[in-house]
Amino acid sequence: MSEEMRTDERVFIMGEDIADMGGSQGVTKGMLDEFGPDRVRNTPISEEAIVGAGVGSAMAGMRPIVEIMYFDFTSMAMDQIFNQAAKWRYMTGGQVTVPLTLRTQGGAGWQSGAQHATMVEAWFTHVPGLKVVMPSQPDDAKLLLKASIRDPNPVLFIEHRDCYPRKGEVPDDVDAIGEIGKARVLREGSDVTVVAYSAMAFHALSAAERLEAEHGISVEVVDPRTLQPLDMGTIVTSVRKTNRCVVAHEAVTFGGFGAEIAAQIQEHAFDHLDAPVLRVGEKFAPIPFAPVLEEFIVPGEAEIIEAVKRVAYVG
Repeated sequence: MSEEMRTDERVFIMGEDIADMGGSQGVTKGMLDEFGPDRVRNTPISEEAIVGAGVGSAMAGMRPIVEIMYFDFTSMAMDQIFNQAAKWRYMTGGQVTVPLTLRTQGGAGWQSGAQHATMVEAWFTHVPGLKVVMPSQPDDAKLLLKASIRDPNPVLFIEHRDCYPRKGEVPDDVDAIGEIGKARVLREGSDVTVVAYSAMAFHALSAAERLEAEHGISVEVVDPRTLQPLDMGTIVTSVRKTNRCVVAHEAVTFGGFGAEIAAQIQEHAFDHLDAPVLRVGEKFAPIPFAPVLEEFIVPGEAEIIEAVKRVAYVG
């Protein structure tokens, strides 16, 4: 974000407690000192007003980055996201663009309770005009955020708090940006494809290592990186190679984005499947506060291993 603000004076950020505090996860800490209060703006506690101001400033020629403190709180701004940000370019025949980047974070594993840990990305992938990005790797987080800020369309950029401590090589070239709508093969394999994004990609990678070491199952891990637009080409190519697939995400399984991926695999690679596509997701319940209950309903490495073994041993 700082790189883009240095490059383009139209870029600014706003959200609850993002200035002195640096946001709930410290992502914007120190940016107030460099850019000042005009470009690093604290806001009142009103998600609808924050996003609405972002939509208006984007329509007026700015490139705002709006932070919603927790993913759950996007529900308070649904009209602005769904009816305003996503539709204005279409309704004006392209005369008005909305280059708004809507950043938020969430996810379980921190015992933050039912109102601060829900993953609801599937809500937004159903909205024409809105792009949805959910990276897992450190370099993708940087490069796809830069691409989101430069995109002329509204982009929902979803970060998982479990990804913040992750480390990896990140390019320092200020001109390098990611490609929205392109998946990434994180691990090559030949027996089963696991499609996983955000923090679940790390669980998929660790599960793949164990499955190969303990059961001789070679797992290919594909990270979509962006859910809308979705790169089904890379996913289908992998499934046609392995003939088996598991889709894993943290959100509840019922109605989750994994169902869309599974349906498209059935449409485009049905003749290549040697087993049903299985989905791994959260049990259908609000996120509990108690650590043992949270661990019980939120999927991870063990659930992915179980699903892969089921599809690998079919037939």
